[in-house]
Amino acid sequence: MPNDDLELFQQMMDDVKPLSHDVAQLNKPHTITEAQLAKRQAAITLSTQEPDYLSIDCAPMLKPDDIIEYKKAGIQDGVYKKLRLGKYPLQARLDLHRKTLKQARDEVIHFIAQCIKMDLRTVLIVHGRGERSTPQALMKSFVASWLTQIDEVQCAHSAQRFHGGSGAVYLLLKKSKNQKNENRERHQKRLG
Repeated sequence: MPNDDLELFQQMMDDVKPLSHDVAQLNKPHTITEAQLAKRQAAITLSTQEPDYLSIDCAPMLKPDDIIEYKKAGIQDGVYKKLRLGKYPLQARLDLHRKTLKQARDEVIHFIAQCIKMDLRTVLIVHGRGERSTPQALMKSFVASWLTQIDEVQCAHSAQRFHGGSGAVYLLLKKSKNQKNENRERHQKRLG
């Protein structure tokens, strides 16, 4: 019986030819439309209207002495350097000492929204170095992560020693519509 099976198998495989290659080729390139990209981005990021759009679950961890550095594209190097060196007058200050992550997140969102409403651009957030927290620099790490996600934050840098050093961060916020209009009018008067 086993020989009959082998003969039958060989007869059935008689006209089979081995493949010349074992890699499939995709002839049509896959393209992603703008609508698909927009849907993907919407699925990834939460809206700023949602209370949890800034995560309190995870953030890249920093050390107590690490420097926070963040700058959006389009911000002039001179402006960033002046912020980094603490040369802009601070218009508001938020202290997050003794706050939970949830309280801190809510206060940061509220603080920045208030600053924008009041046309404030250079502000300071004191988050502490977090040398005694477990894990170390917990609040600092989350604040640094949140600042990169908040659209109104143009750039951020750890403060100079006289403003709290690596336990605080300077922020440069977007101009409000009023400030943009004033600048436009000022430039029009100069040109005209």
